[in-house]
Amino acid sequence: MKWARKQLTLVSMSFRLTEDHEALRAAVREFAEKEIAPHAAEWDRNRHFPVDVVHKMGDLGLMGAIFDEEHGGGGGDFTSLCVAIEEIGRADQSMGITLEAAVGLGINPIAEFGSPEQKANWLPELLAGRKLAAFGLTEPGGGSDAAGATKTTAVLDGDEWVINGSKAFITNSGTAITSVITITAITGDDEISSIMVPAGTPGLTVEPAYDKLGWHASDTHGLVFEECRVPSENLLGERGRGFHQFLATLDDGRIAIAALAVGLLQACLDLSIEHSIDREAFGRPIGANQGIAFQVADLDVATESARLLTYKAAALKDAGQPIKMAAARAKLFATEAAVAATRTLTQILGGYGFVEEGPAARFYRDAKILEIGEGTSEIQRLVISRQLGLPVL
Repeated sequence: MKWARKQLTLVSMSFRLTEDHEALRAAVREFAEKEIAPHAAEWDRNRHFPVDVVHKMGDLGLMGAIFDEEHGGGGGDFTSLCVAIEEIGRADQSMGITLEAAVGLGINPIAEFGSPEQKANWLPELLAGRKLAAFGLTEPGGGSDAAGATKTTAVLDGDEWVINGSKAFITNSGTAITSVITITAITGDDEISSIMVPAGTPGLTVEPAYDKLGWHASDTHGLVFEECRVPSENLLGERGRGFHQFLATLDDGRIAIAALAVGLLQACLDLSIEHSIDREAFGRPIGANQGIAFQVADLDVATESARLLTYKAAALKDAGQPIKMAAARAKLFATEAAVAATRTLTQILGGYGFVEEGPAARFYRDAKILEIGEGTSEIQRLVISRQLGLPVL
């Protein structure tokens, strides 16, 4: 069989952060260093989800930054969200993913596909950070093959959807301020739709929080639906387009996860530099030794490379250009670089990197999930290969 060679369209563009972006970065960094960083270790240790910090992120305008002003948004661009996620993630990955999931998975599908009534009903509280929304796609029996593995059903009974099934690993789904969970469900033959389920609906059970390796201060639960009934008007967007709607937002999420990884990279770099200057061995700072200095130099290159890939993808998004390839590249490189960075940091810190009293252990535990969530590294390589025209099955 002969395979046709795919003709790639190369998009060349210059990009840089504006003065507004840099002002936002300064404001978010100040907030994160004051309100998050001093408490991150305690939250991690106690598995504590700080609702008050979510409200404060809302007060700062981070939840609604990229959405229109009609429902209380800030009218900003996607790059602004990435800047905010990077800076929050630099202080604490748990709070970074809380912001990323709240906006990208919780709010964005409603803002993008919701009816005027749904937007008016849900968006004001969500954009203000007074409430959180979640999105339930993954199920216990499937991850990357989300469409084929979907078993949750929704049957129209009069003017109600009757939902049965379960979801797994759903972020922001069981907090005290979670207001709505949008789920994908089979609504007919070869038909998957998105349906909004208000928190507390009879028949919806939020299972106990997962005992996770990392992201201890992030809220993650399994969900069970047993004869769970919601009004027919809770259908989000067009019937049968649920999975396609989610795919339309997935590329955005991959860029946002890349920004979260950049925040972790920067945190590892900052701590590596500090320790390499302050720590002495054999009568001199350990950073005077090439074995350490070169590791720090490589970490700096990885951080800047990940940042450039991430913000190029964000700039393409803001320019209305195709982003599938750019999002996959950014997500793949930034997340794998972040995992490697935590190993480098731990090696530089030596014994201090292996104890829970310092942040390195938390960084190490938080990093691995970055290569899994919003599409595994393998899926990103698959996307890139196909975009290059390779006959990948």
